[in-house]
Parts: sequence; C-alpha cells; structure tokens
Amino acid sequence: MSTSSASQGKTPDGAKKRLGWTLALLALAQLIYALDLNIVFVALPEIGEDLGFPGQTQQLVVSAYVVFAGGFLLFGGRAADLLGRRRMFVLALALYAVSSLAGGLATNSTVIIVARAIQGIGGALLLPSTLSLINTLFEEGPKRNRALAVWGGAGASGLTLGALLGGVLTENFGWPAVFFVNVPLAGIVALAALFVIPRDPAQGARRKFDFPGSLSVTAGATLLVFALVQGPEMGWSSAVVISSFILAVILLAVFTAVEARSADPLMPFRLFRNRNLTVGMTITFIYMATFGVLPYFLTVLMHTVHGYSALETGLGFLIPSIAIAAGTQLGERLTTRIGIRTTLLIGFVIGVIGTVGLAFGFGADISYWMLVPGLVVSGVGQGIVWTSMWIASATGTPAHEQGVANGIASTTLNIGNAIGLAVFTVLADIGTDGKAGEALRVATADGEFLVVLLTAAAMVLGLVVTLTLRRQSAAPPTAVPESEEALAAK
Repeated sequence: MSTSSASQGKTPDGAKKRLGWTLALLALAQLIYALDLNIVFVALPEIGEDLGFPGQTQQLVVSAYVVFAGGFLLFGGRAADLLGRRRMFVLALALYAVSSLAGGLATNSTVIIVARAIQGIGGALLLPSTLSLINTLFEEGPKRNRALAVWGGAGASGLTLGALLGGVLTENFGWPAVFFVNVPLAGIVALAALFVIPRDPAQGARRKFDFPGSLSVTAGATLLVFALVQGPEMGWSSAVVISSFILAVILLAVFTAVEARSADPLMPFRLFRNRNLTVGMTITFIYMATFGVLPYFLTVLMHTVHGYSALETGLGFLIPSIAIAAGTQLGERLTTRIGIRTTLLIGFVIGVIGTVGLAFGFGADISYWMLVPGLVVSGVGQGIVWTSMWIASATGTPAHEQGVANGIASTTLNIGNAIGLAVFTVLADIGTDGKAGEALRVATADGEFLVVLLTAAAMVLGLVVTLTLRRQSAAPPTAVPESEEALAAK
C-alpha cells in the first residue's frame, strides 16, 4: 500500500482482512484475561481441601493474582512501548500458559500461589499491550471505537464463561482443570499472533528503560495493592499491612522524584496535560470501585445467602453479562455519534438507576428474578461506561506512548477495585458480628443491600468527573494510523 493511499484513509482488502483477524486475536486474549479473573473462585474450596489450605488462606490464590497484576501494569505498559507491543503480547500469553500448567500440576500451596503470581504478571503485561495494539492499529475515531467495543464485549463474555466454566470443570474434572484450560487457549493465541499481528516497527532513537523508576513504581504499587487486598483478611491494624502501606508511600514518593529528574521517564508527567487521559484514568478508578465490586457481592448473595451451587451461581451471571456485552456495543455507537462526554454521562445515569433497583433484590428471602431488572439496567450502563472510558483514555495520546497511557489507566482500574472491595466489604460486614445461622444469613443480605446502594451513590462521582471533559472531546480520526503504515511495510 502506498503512503498516498494511506493518507487518503483507504485500506486494501488484504490489510482490512488482516486487521480483522488481529482484532479477533486481541478480543480472544481479553476473553482469556477476563475468564481467568473468575474461573478460580468456584474451585477454591476443592483447592483448599486437596492442598491443605486453611479456609482463611484460600483467598491467597486470588490475592496473589490481583496483587501482581496491579503492581506490574505500569511496567507492562512501558515495556510495550519500548520493547514492542507484539513481543509483549506474545510473552504475556506464554507466561499465562506456563504458569497455568504449573498451577494445575501444583501439589502444595506454595507452588499454586507462585503460579498465580506469575499469572498476575502475565495479566499485567497482557492488558496494556492488547489495548495499545488496538489504539495504534486502529485509527482514532469510529474504527477504534468499534474495535474497543468488540474487545470490551469479549471481556464481558469472559467474566460469564469464567464463572460457568469454573463450575463445570471443577464438578466434572476437579480443580486442576480450571488451570489446564488456559494452556491451549493462551498457546494458540500466542502462536497465531506471530503470523497475524504486524511486526513491531523498528525503533528509532534508542530510549532508556528507566530501571530506577520501574523498580520503585512496581514495588510501590505491588505493596499498595497487597495492603488493600490483605487488609480485610489480616486486619487493618496488622503490622504487615501497616508496614506495607508505609513502604508503598515511600517507594511511590521515590518514583515521583526519579521521574521528575529523568531525561526519559517511565511515566512522563506531561501525559497528564491530556484531559482525556486524566479524566479517563479517574473514571476507571471510580468504575472498578463501584461497578467492579458488584460481582463479588452478587456471588456472596447467591452462594452464601441463597445457597446456590457453583454452577447455579455461574448461571446467575448470564443475564448481567449479556446486558454488559450489549452495553459495550451501545457505548461504541453512542460515542461515535454524540461524543465521549455525553456517552459517559448517559452510561453513569443508567448505571445509577439500575444499581439502585438492583439493591432491592438483595434480601435473604427475595428470589433471583427480583434482581433481574436491576441487573439488566445496571449492566447496560456498565457496558456503556466501559467502552467509552477506554476511548477517553486513548484519545489524544501519541502512538509511541499508548502503552504507558494504557498502563496508567489499567493501574487505576486495579487500585480502584482493591480500594472499593476493601471499603465496601468492611461496611457490608458491620452487622454480622456475633451472628450465626439464619441471623447471619439475614444480616449478610441486609449489609449487602446497604453496600449496593452506596455503590450507586459513588457512581455519581463518575458523573461529576465526566462533566470536566470538553464537549468536543470526541476527536476526529487521524489521517495516517500507525497500523496502516506497519501493514504497508509488510
């Protein structure tokens, strides 16, 4: 393809087809990432029984993934920019495959926790590399919006499949199957990427990786997420939790000082002059602190309060996941037609209304079908916000810094989820102390009713933050996307 044809925004049929296959792989990778967030939950009791986990430490299987995924996201984003997006994409999937194999073969608790930690690092490399590939292979505007909607829809599907597949595999093949299923999936996508995704372009002027910045922010973010995740388990007054918070603050302060003096920083502070990115990253935080905690409380309601089996609980997530997937597609259409700002406002308004309605389905003796209207409306709002917040975060950022920009937004996503869960689980448990049996079941449902209402109230913050976006924030498509140049070079 000639440069002139690219500048006119024309893409040969072969290039279009290749971009289509590339998007399919990126969406499948996101499905794998989302699937892995939920698939282990239902297997925890069997893992604990088989490997000798005490009940209170089984959560480490989940926490190890969350902590390392949250801590390495910024590192993963910058690595995608400097070392190559396709390279990091393939490396991330390889880590997924190897760590999943190790997890399935684990014969003791240490091995499975280490395997989950490595999976978390793989996730931290995968999410920003996938997003930066989309944001550089698809030009800003309708094409990128559509690609992000496909990617977001795959993620919503993965959350459902994780809950369902986890229940089916655990009941029929045992807990190792929830790890083994990742091995062929991740391996096939990694291998296909070498043939389908365009090669990483040759680097121009050599840039330093900023190891002091990478080390301080990765250690600081990891300790921060660890303290937030383990606080409810170990107690907020625990010496381990308090010291983790203190060390995290020190290391993040060191990171700020290093970045201010670095000639080639890991996270250039000038990126925050882009209002779309700063608003986008703030919204990702609010999103995961509100919408993002609802699946946890829904799981507790269905499994603990109503006594659903693992498979029944997974089936209970079908309706909200379909609603979220529909919302991601609607978010793309709205963003393209009426802009990012208005779309985010619509998404949050729908989300608040739906979540308030959802709260009234949280009762000890209320049937699942009373949840359905709220699940549908809240899910549509959630999907709209999901697609448009990633479009906002990517708008106006240069192609060579898309990785770190997505790493920043993804980091706030994970920290938002950790803080949201830490705060809301404490609030939900206030009325459960000293209760057992039927009294505990009722108190758990009542606490969750209050918490879901509070998440709806917190979503209003998303509305306020969105109002700071300029009305013309939906930028027109750029003339020559990096993807077409890369494909032309091929």
